[in-house]
Amino acid sequence: MQDETYLTRSLGFLLGDVSRLIRMRFDARAEELGLTRAQWRVLAQLRRREGINQSALAEILEIEPITLVRHIDRLVAKELVERRPDPNDRRAWKLYLKEEVQPVLDRLRQLSEQTRNDALAGIPPEQREQFIDNLLIMKANLAALDVTEPDPAAKSKRAGKSRGSKVHGA
Repeated sequence: MQDETYLTRSLGFLLGDVSRLIRMRFDARAEELGLTRAQWRVLAQLRRREGINQSALAEILEIEPITLVRHIDRLVAKELVERRPDPNDRRAWKLYLKEEVQPVLDRLRQLSEQTRNDALAGIPPEQREQFIDNLLIMKANLAALDVTEPDPAAKSKRAGKSRGSKVHGA
C-alpha cells in the first residue's frame, strides 16, 4: 500500500501524467487547425522569438536541425512562416511569421486557455496563481542546478566505494 501511495503522489510521475493529459486534451482541440503539435510548438516559439535563426530555434525546441527544417518547410507551404536570409551569415535563414498566421495563433491561445481552465477546474483563482508561481519556482530551482553535477549524496557514496569501504543501504 505504501508503494501505491508513493506512485500516486510522486511529484515526477504526477507532473508527467498531468502534462500528458493536458497535451492530449489540447491536441484533440487543436485538430481543427490541421497542425501537428510539433508545428504549433514551432509557431509558439516563433511568436516569442521572431527573427531567430533555424539552428537556435532547433536548440530551444530540443530537436535536430533537420527535423526543424521539415516542420518549417510544411509551415512555409501553409503560408504561415517565411524564411529570410540572415544578413550576417549567408548559410543561415531567419524565421518570421506571416500575417496569415495571426488567426491561427489567436485560436491556439484560446484553445490553450480552455485547456488550462479544464486542468485547473475546482481550484480557486488565488490558488491557481499560487500553483503557477510554485511551478515557476520549481522550474527556476531545477534550471539553476548544474545537470552535469551528480547528486551530492551519490557522489559521497561513490567516493566511499573508491576508498575501499562498503556502503550499505544504497
